[in-house]
Amino acid sequence: MEKIIKIGLAVLMFGCLLDVPYGYYQLVRFIALIGFGVLAYQANQQCRQNEMFICGALALLFQPFFKIALGRELWNIVDVIVGIGLLLSLLKKGKYE
Repeated sequence: MEKIIKIGLAVLMFGCLLDVPYGYYQLVRFIALIGFGVLAYQANQQCRQNEMFICGALALLFQPFFKIALGRELWNIVDVIVGIGLLLSLLKKGKYE
């Protein structure tokens, strides 16, 4: 389940680079809040404190209730970094399992 969430979130993050309606960004923020919240909970259950902290911080960053105004260009950079980070975490995890 963790792999599906990470791949799904990465695809959504990269989708933010496209010219899409504003509603897409709102949907991504809501899904990211839930997805990163689930990932933080799973990391906590498996005693992976660093990953729990990172996912919790990302859940707060992407939450849709109190918007953080970074500007489109900065959000695009954040989306790319988070998307790549999610994919790299899958590769790293696969090596050590």
